[in-house]
Amino acid sequence: MDYVLYSPLQKSLSPLFLLLFLFIVITTTTTTLKTTLAFNVTTLSFGESYSPLFSEFNIQRSQDDKTVRLLLNRFSGSGIISSDYYNYGFFSANIKMPSEHTAGIVVAFYTSNVDTFEKNHDELDIEFLGNIKGKPWRFQTNMYGNGSVSRGREERYRMWFDPSLDSHRYSILWTPKNTIFYVDEVPIREVIRHEAMRGDYPSKPMSIYATIWDASSWATNGGKEKVDYKYEPFVTEFKDLVLEGCIVDPTDQILSSNCTDQIAQLISKDYTTITPEGRKSMKWFREKYMYYSYCYDNLRYSVPPPECVIVPSEREMFKDTGRLRDKMKFAGSHRRHRRGRKSRRRNRNSVGEAATM
Repeated sequence: MDYVLYSPLQKSLSPLFLLLFLFIVITTTTTTLKTTLAFNVTTLSFGESYSPLFSEFNIQRSQDDKTVRLLLNRFSGSGIISSDYYNYGFFSANIKMPSEHTAGIVVAFYTSNVDTFEKNHDELDIEFLGNIKGKPWRFQTNMYGNGSVSRGREERYRMWFDPSLDSHRYSILWTPKNTIFYVDEVPIREVIRHEAMRGDYPSKPMSIYATIWDASSWATNGGKEKVDYKYEPFVTEFKDLVLEGCIVDPTDQILSSNCTDQIAQLISKDYTTITPEGRKSMKWFREKYMYYSYCYDNLRYSVPPPECVIVPSEREMFKDTGRLRDKMKFAGSHRRHRRGRKSRRRNRNSVGEAATM
């Protein structure tokens, strides 16, 4: 026999509860719309924007060429690279993470020029660090300028959603004045260029990369959790590709004067300025989900780097950062995923040999 608990107040309070529920739903939806309103951007097909970087046999393109899947199996990971270099820009994609057990796997969406400036390259990273089933996903952002790999600017975070259930938009804005990392149009980090940074702020033309690979030595739980290939293949999906910026030849001594106008247009876009609502969302995210920031690592930097803006609430969160960092590992995750400039530039209209989905 089923039993139903009944309260004498239930009947009289039900309308009140209903009104309260509707108010919460409407208020929450309105707030979400304010902070996740889609940017006004133009999406590109794979053939218009990218080409294979490595392991083309592990790259699957959809019939309409608007979606690409990168696979990792026991033979290899895979990666793609933009068909052009950009002198500043906005780079974005809707990405869905692999499901099942993904410990030890790194999925990266990043900019770099290591294939042209091997000893003094620039880089901006969004890296997903694998996942232990049942625990929140973790990811990091990073910045290198002029080969400053010894002065990493890592921040690490926990996800507030499961990125393997559906696609979410991840974006990197890079201008001469600032760099902003976005998740679903929510700003999670801003680096404002400071004069004292000198060459540590990325300033040379860069390509855009997307990769998946085995990083068992460091990615998950400090390398304690390895890739388990009984769950292969591991598949990450990229779609709604956005590359907005000034296309250049990185070997030109003087970059095209056309970039002056295009950079001005870039800076005028809605995604280059964080709104007051965006600031509130960024504060909420950083205080709730950020678990490491180089700005508060006093063992690594006795004096915070010049671009760091010390926020009292964040400083209190990370007062023990030095001890926590001893348990983490940092690694340059992309150094081996590069190819010479001439060898990977191709006719944009070519269909390519990647498998279709």
